Amino acid sequence: MQSLPRNVWVLTLGLGLMMSTSSLVVFVGGLVGTTLAPTPNLATLPVAAIIVGTAFSTVPVALFMRKFGRKRAFLSIIVYSVFISLIAAYSIHVQSFYLFCASLALFGVSVASLNQFRFAAMESVKPEQIPDAASTVLLGGIAAAFIGPEIAVKGKDLLEQPFAGSFLFLAALFVFGFVILSFFKNVKPSSQEHAAPGRPLLAIIKQPIFWTAVLCAMIGYAVMSFIMTATPVSMHVMDGHSLEDTKWVIQSHIVAMFLPSLITAWVIKKIGIKRMMLTGIMAFAICIGIAYSGHHVGHYWGSLVLLGIGWNFLFIGGTTLLPQAYTDNERFKVQALNEFMIFGTQATAALSAGFVVHAIGWENMLLTTIPLLLIPLIAIVRSK
Repeated sequence: MQSLPRNVWVLTLGLGLMMSTSSLVVFVGGLVGTTLAPTPNLATLPVAAIIVGTAFSTVPVALFMRKFGRKRAFLSIIVYSVFISLIAAYSIHVQSFYLFCASLALFGVSVASLNQFRFAAMESVKPEQIPDAASTVLLGGIAAAFIGPEIAVKGKDLLEQPFAGSFLFLAALFVFGFVILSFFKNVKPSSQEHAAPGRPLLAIIKQPIFWTAVLCAMIGYAVMSFIMTATPVSMHVMDGHSLEDTKWVIQSHIVAMFLPSLITAWVIKKIGIKRMMLTGIMAFAICIGIAYSGHHVGHYWGSLVLLGIGWNFLFIGGTTLLPQAYTDNERFKVQALNEFMIFGTQATAALSAGFVVHAIGWENMLLTTIPLLLIPLIAIVRSK
């Protein structure tokens, strides 16, 4: 990792600061929603808004970067994000629930931009360094998992209305992010990128390698989000475990999502991308087995840690494999489709998790994920 270029470290540091948007919203969105929502049924709408906003922003953001370049797009969206942070703070100040939801939906553009960081990092390195670049950037997620809740707590009582100040702190993080990303350098386009626009998208998606990469990342993200979102409901609401225990389980899960990034590049070099993704599916299977076997805190903790590890192996594996499906002059349209499929599916999973666990129970909800895991398994086995 020491030989990675500056771009990778700039993106890693920037992601650690600015991806705090997601962890902040997950932490306070429901709390603010409970206070502002006209009915209790709408309390989680703010969290849903950023998920849906991200899904719908993936393609426009990728195309925006293609037209204006990575650096100009990153910096422009950061300025936009500062403005949206201020709108979110203002919406809490004036106690406007729907303006708050709208501001969080608009943050989807910001999150979609941050999701492009891993591609920007991979484009900044030699082909043999792609696994290192992808895994290194995701390490920023560890910092974001803690920074977001921390600024939420620090800013809670900064202004008259609770948590309005938290979004002012978030605006400051984006300002710092602008300074950091100003050191990013666009990668010099290859001669191929100035050539014809490349193959039609239909020809690209006919490749088995494309579907292996996308399905592993997409299903891994969906199953992770589905189980993670339902865990607080099952653990705290249904089983009566304390908020402190529930918080510890979720925090452990988030750390488990990103900490393996320290070794995933090494794992890929030792056993290969596909075997690592198979290991990720196995981690998901053991996760489901542990979660199904009991309702003690230890069951939740062990299953959620394995859930994070499984997600990491599948998501980084799919991300690392995807460039084998496209050439330089095809990258933006393929990346846009990849992001839309992944985060559209993730949004569906997150939005349905609460309803499903209430409707059919924790154990039956877990069983519904098993057929989903067979999809990437078959894709990996059938790929050459």
